[in-house]
Amino acid sequence: MEPTHVVIESPVGPLTLVATDGALSGLYMEMQRHRPLEETFGAPGDPADEPFASVAEQLKAYFAGELTEFDLPLRLHGTPFQKRVWAALQEIPYGRTVTYGELAVEIGSPTASRAVGLANGRNPVGVIVPCHRVIGSTGSLTGYGGGLDRKRRLLDFERGISASENVLF
Repeated sequence: MEPTHVVIESPVGPLTLVATDGALSGLYMEMQRHRPLEETFGAPGDPADEPFASVAEQLKAYFAGELTEFDLPLRLHGTPFQKRVWAALQEIPYGRTVTYGELAVEIGSPTASRAVGLANGRNPVGVIVPCHRVIGSTGSLTGYGGGLDRKRRLLDFERGISASENVLF
């Protein structure tokens, strides 16, 4: 089955959702690094169809501070190593961060922190597969495909920093 896509609004700007065979296979921000070409997103879909309706509903609840864990069908296309990294990302608790090195240890490849960073940057489903929760070894915010400003705002949001301090939300 060919992919389809819809664009929804969010507090981090428009999000392009891509579905393949009834599962979410992409969530891309505007100006995102490694964003695939538009023509790979397939034909426009209906936002009322699944999985788009559930994705939009859960993202709305997440951005309202009412949802801390997503429960959506995902179809992630990548190498076996990338898929291991993306699976480990989904285990990082809401409001918490890990370093690239810690994530490398978690997936059983303790010397692969650089490769983990590359796989993290190729995550096709941002926010839902929370690559924004991975930080540098010194605690610095490094490398986020959606931009460091968005990464900071997502982390601040999850840590409960008030809306007056976090102008995005």
